Amino acid sequence: MKTSCIVVLCVSGLLFATEPNSATRRWWAHVQALSNDSMQGRDTGSEGYRKAAAYVVAQFQHAGLKPAGEKGWYQTVPLHVVRFRADQSEVSLVRKEGATKLRWLQQISVPARLNIPESLEAPLVFDGTVGDEIDVKGKILVRINTGAATGGRRGGGQGAAGVAAVLTVDNPGGAEPPRWPVAYSVAMTLAAAEAAPAGNGAGAPPAPAGNGAGAPLALRFNPEFAEDLFAGSGHTYKELAALSAAGKPLPRFALPATLRARMKFEAADLASDNIIGVLPGSDPALAREYVVVSAHLDGYGIGEPKNGDGIYNGAFDDAAYVATLIELAEKLHEAKAQLKRSVLFCVVTGEEKGLLGSRYFAAHPTVAKERMVANINLDQLRPIFPLKTLTALAVDDSTLGDTARKVAAGMEIRIQADPEPERNLLRRSDHWNFMQIGVPAIGFIFGYEKGAPEEAVYRKWYADRYHSPADDLNQPWDPAAAAKFNDFFNKMVETLANDAKRPEWKSGSPYAPK
Repeated sequence: MKTSCIVVLCVSGLLFATEPNSATRRWWAHVQALSNDSMQGRDTGSEGYRKAAAYVVAQFQHAGLKPAGEKGWYQTVPLHVVRFRADQSEVSLVRKEGATKLRWLQQISVPARLNIPESLEAPLVFDGTVGDEIDVKGKILVRINTGAATGGRRGGGQGAAGVAAVLTVDNPGGAEPPRWPVAYSVAMTLAAAEAAPAGNGAGAPPAPAGNGAGAPLALRFNPEFAEDLFAGSGHTYKELAALSAAGKPLPRFALPATLRARMKFEAADLASDNIIGVLPGSDPALAREYVVVSAHLDGYGIGEPKNGDGIYNGAFDDAAYVATLIELAEKLHEAKAQLKRSVLFCVVTGEEKGLLGSRYFAAHPTVAKERMVANINLDQLRPIFPLKTLTALAVDDSTLGDTARKVAAGMEIRIQADPEPERNLLRRSDHWNFMQIGVPAIGFIFGYEKGAPEEAVYRKWYADRYHSPADDLNQPWDPAAAAKFNDFFNKMVETLANDAKRPEWKSGSPYAPK
């Protein structure tokens, strides 16, 4: 315990953009402890992650929880990683007048995949929909992504069979603008073929199509530098993006350039831990059932610098809500609460790499899955404006939505269904893997009225801070909103733990067990 106390004291002297109020002071101290620079962004399997995990265990122990992992507090998740080594790779645009070097992860990115050839050299062809047919075999198809209602990625008039690669210029707008520079290019999987539900994405939005086995190599290009691709072609990126956004036909033409690349990849096995603790229930019958509360501890670690900062601290993605789990345990301990059901605290790893920690736990639960009556997952929350509305994922799929509405009504919080289902947020955090094994689950997002000032704040956070070094301790946040959500969460957990009736799937839900 001395070590963990020292950590809190050391970080308490940090300067931060927002002063916590009395209700959030201890919670914010945990956020500081987990997302200060010494944790190095808590990348999955890293030393920074191990330090953060040890801190969480110390706090859980102090709050009176009992270990519920496979090795005390821990459940070790075996992983396999493939890393693209940008520092050992090169890429250039080659024209008659010479070669122009590009910067990996700054201007162009490649997925980490072992079956990618070490070198690539091929002419570029813009994959429009009108004009003379062009032989694309062995060439690189260039496409643009404007997020247009016509389907997003525009082009594809000739298909991609036999091409060397597909290079897509990212959409600079949208609800989740693409992050440049790209932090790094890493692919993680569970080390063995586990009998587990397949997570459908991670915290990041889905990458462009074409990264699967047998598909053409899918490259991404930074729209800030897209004019460089079209130099000398008689067309500009601005012109083509405008046509695409308007849903108009795109010309098909060869670009007067070849892309030449040399790529280095490394593969290794590693391990990272889930942290699992339990507050035993007090009711002789209901104590055998568990309300599961979860959040992910991993962040993005150290990556490409942005504005001189290369540490991706992940303060609100997701250190803040691991801190909320710690705060819940502390409050229950201080109140000597006697909840009827047990509460299982799951702090998972590898969410940012594909929901891997929760996927492993779902395949290897440390309590019988039939005894897990509900999962409340904390992610995707940003306390950056007053809390009036909560978007609840899967709100109408189980009675958890009814419980959420009941608790929220007494706190002047409006519960709404996901207004942006096209972002696929339901499948992009750890509640998804609990749903796959039949456990009713719910996740929350700070919501807003369409067109309200809060929406602009929300959009700006995603544009400036999401999966960026700017998600750090120096960003502005709303202490009253953070405190209000933490209270809502605590009340919901207590309500579920003390209710004689366990949550149920609603008839007609596509996620209910068949």
